[in-house]
Amino acid sequence: MHLKNRLFWLGALIAIVLDRLTKYWVVQTFHLGQTKPLISGVFHLTYVTNTGAAFSLLSGKVEWLRWLSLGVSLILIALALFGPVLNRWDQLGYGLILGGAIGNGIDRFVLGYVVDFLDFRLINFAVFNLADAFINIGIVCLLISTFQKTPHSTHRR
Repeated sequence: MHLKNRLFWLGALIAIVLDRLTKYWVVQTFHLGQTKPLISGVFHLTYVTNTGAAFSLLSGKVEWLRWLSLGVSLILIALALFGPVLNRWDQLGYGLILGGAIGNGIDRFVLGYVVDFLDFRLINFAVFNLADAFINIGIVCLLISTFQKTPHSTHRR
C-alpha cells in the first residue's frame, strides 16, 4: 500500500506527539501559574491555561473553538487522502497545521482549555505551546510553497 502525501502524515504525527508530550510534562511538573526562567527576563516556562484562541482571542469561546479545530482537522485529512499529491512544502505545511489543530483540539475537548507554557518575555509575547508554534511554522511552509510556484505562462499563437 502506498501512502499518499507521506510528509503530511509525518509532520502531523511529529507535531501531535511533541505537543502532547510537552503539555503532559508541564502539567505533571508545574503548578498552574508557576514559572521557571530558562533565560531570566527573556524566556521562561510558565504554566497557564487559555480558553480562547491564539493570544487569548475569543477567550471563553471554547465550545466554538473545539468544533473549529475538529472541522479544520477533518478538512486537512480529506485533502491529504482524497486530494492531489501535494508538493513537499504544502505537505509539510498542511501536516504541521493538522498536528497543531489536533493538539489544541484534544485540550479543548478533554480539558475545556488549552495548556500553554512557552513564555518569551523579552518581546512581551503571549504564552503559547508547541501546537501554536507548529501551526505558525505550517503557515510559513505554505507561504514558501506559494512563492516557489511558478505562474503558468500564456503563449500567444
